[in-house]
Amino acid sequence: MTTNKASALALALCLSFFAAGCKKKVPAPAPPPAPKQEAPAPKVVAKPIVKFFTAEPATIERGQASSLKWEVTGAETASINQGLGMIGTSPSGGTISGNRSVFPSNTTTYTLTATNAGGSVSETVTVNVTAPAPAAVKDTPAPKATFGEAIAREIQDVYFDFDKSDVREDARNVLTQNADKLKTIFRDYSTGTVTIEGHADERGSAEYNLGLGDRRAIAAKEFLVQLGVPADRLRTLSYGKERPQCTDNSEACWQKNRRDHFTGQ
Repeated sequence: MTTNKASALALALCLSFFAAGCKKKVPAPAPPPAPKQEAPAPKVVAKPIVKFFTAEPATIERGQASSLKWEVTGAETASINQGLGMIGTSPSGGTISGNRSVFPSNTTTYTLTATNAGGSVSETVTVNVTAPAPAAVKDTPAPKATFGEAIAREIQDVYFDFDKSDVREDARNVLTQNADKLKTIFRDYSTGTVTIEGHADERGSAEYNLGLGDRRAIAAKEFLVQLGVPADRLRTLSYGKERPQCTDNSEACWQKNRRDHFTGQ
């Protein structure tokens, strides 16, 4: 009985070992995959900010200056057109500020452009240019003419016939005009006298022509006095043929020398 139990136990052990040897090995499960790492999101850079861009003064006259002033933050570079070019750089995107004098000859618009990795921004300012006002012209009165200048400008010569001292018709008309002008001049100039110079042409002796010139001067003076010209402001003087106005040997030239001429002192 004991032998049978031992045999049965041995058989059971053998079957157990057989079953264990025949059993299929199961592989161990694979480890779970590592989580996928996502790429970091790109850094967003804000655009620069133009805090101010001004022109002072905004209106000038041609030839004057205006001052451009600016301040920009967050910009790497900043520039102004109209030939001003780069006005500042800041690799770290700091503050760019400054000022510049400009002398535009005409109304001009200036554009400031600031840039960085995030883009660019622009601001404009206009300098208005006006033409300078014309200089005031003072009405400076012309200096008053001297007495002698007034006589030379206003009083005309009178002419005589050959070897005559009579006041002919055309000379009367001139002397009448001279009388009116002399009265006005004497009112404007309280002092000064007029000399009536008698002249003759070259024919005849020097002595004879001095007498002829004297008679001609006296004839003109008497005519003027009759017209109301003060006698005490008229004097006579004869030059005869010593001061000819013309030196040609012709009647036309001689006629120019037979005259009374008026000068003022």
